[in-house]
Amino acid sequence: MTKFLVGDISDLEDGKLINITAGGKEIVVGNVDGIFFAMDNICSHAGAELHEGTLNGKELKCPWHGAKWDITTGNLIWFPQNLQKLESYKVVIEDNILYVET
Repeated sequence: MTKFLVGDISDLEDGKLINITAGGKEIVVGNVDGIFFAMDNICSHAGAELHEGTLNGKELKCPWHGAKWDITTGNLIWFPQNLQKLESYKVVIEDNILYVET
């Protein structure tokens, strides 16, 4: 596993999203009630960048067509079609700095 820098935990407030490129992957990182989660940033429906969507609790809503994803697992919550699960990643905090492991 390789660790990639996300940033200081104070830069990612509750309900906010940020994207990083790590190991050739586009990853969205979100803060859900002070707990940080990471998953693939590209929606498997039409390629939207999910960090441009909205985060309500653990539900990440795609900005293009409204697919709803569970940011804690990468599982699809709701969409009219069955979409491929998105990969989730481990988030590590060291000295108030966020990292994602891929």
